[in-house]
Amino acid sequence: MRSSGSGKSGGRGNHRGAGNDRDQKQGQGRPRKPRPEERRYDVGPGATKDGPKAGRGGAARGGAKGGPKQPQKGGRTAPARPREYEAKIEERNRDRYAEKKDVKLPKTFPGAEQEGERIQKVLARAGFGSRRACEELIDEARVEVNGEIVLEQGRRVDPEKDEIKVDGLTVATQSYQFFALNKPAGVVSTMEDPEGRQCLGDYVTNRETRLFHVGRLDTETEGVILLTNHGELAHRLTHPRYGVKKTYLAHIVGPIPRDLGKQLKDGIQLEDGYARADHFRVVQQTGKNYLVEVTLHEGRKHIVRRMLAEAGYPVDKLVRTAFGPITLGDQKSGWLRRLSNTEVGMLMQEVDL
Repeated sequence: MRSSGSGKSGGRGNHRGAGNDRDQKQGQGRPRKPRPEERRYDVGPGATKDGPKAGRGGAARGGAKGGPKQPQKGGRTAPARPREYEAKIEERNRDRYAEKKDVKLPKTFPGAEQEGERIQKVLARAGFGSRRACEELIDEARVEVNGEIVLEQGRRVDPEKDEIKVDGLTVATQSYQFFALNKPAGVVSTMEDPEGRQCLGDYVTNRETRLFHVGRLDTETEGVILLTNHGELAHRLTHPRYGVKKTYLAHIVGPIPRDLGKQLKDGIQLEDGYARADHFRVVQQTGKNYLVEVTLHEGRKHIVRRMLAEAGYPVDKLVRTAFGPITLGDQKSGWLRRLSNTEVGMLMQEVDL
């Protein structure tokens, strides 16, 4: 029992003794933690106890992220450069790179020196779709320049001088604008009114270019009136020589004779001469109320009202439904719409433009 007890105690003693010896050895052999100023930043391959040889980054070279700056020869750091010296260096570098060498421009592609624009670009700008769609028009032989069908892509044209047509209709290639307004009753057919009445100019105040009206409508007459900045087209559309037809719907009270249309076509004597209608028909009849359609190419003041009144049928309401090929359709009163390329082409064809 004792021997076993002494064995246990001996075991405990040996354990404690061993632990004390190890602690003493560690205490004697433990390296002292160096102070910050004694640390060596020997990172990277090739480093020696004298300092880094092939370290990476500013920490390895010293002077970055807390690392000590490497002393220069003699144990001193390099002095800062004076400002005058830095200014001289900057001036010298500026003079060195100020003289630019002559740069040789690349050669232009064949045909770049030619005048004019490619026809597909002109058509695309005029609103005939993308350039690819305009190229398809050329492939289908639907494009003419000065009366000649265009057969090759990339044909160069002068939009100011050349006459370009698509499907036989002239293309407005310049910066022209064409609109149709459904003029309400009570609006004066002028772009400005000194008396302050509502006029056509009130409907186009937000346009970039100045527009003017083509012809006139009576103040109480409703319907389509054209607005544009194309002076020659506007002049021809209103000139008697070209005889552009206008169509009106008039509300009158009957009964009317069967030969009223013949009377209007043969001519009605007015104070300023005879006035003749090109076409007449009854559109609708409700009792004594008649809605009649009158087409004529004259543009005299109050011409339709005066003709029907002279025939014995005063007009209660008058609407112009068409000006040449431009029809009113379902356009609401007071609405302004831009004419399509086809409509512009038909107008130009009407007056030989």
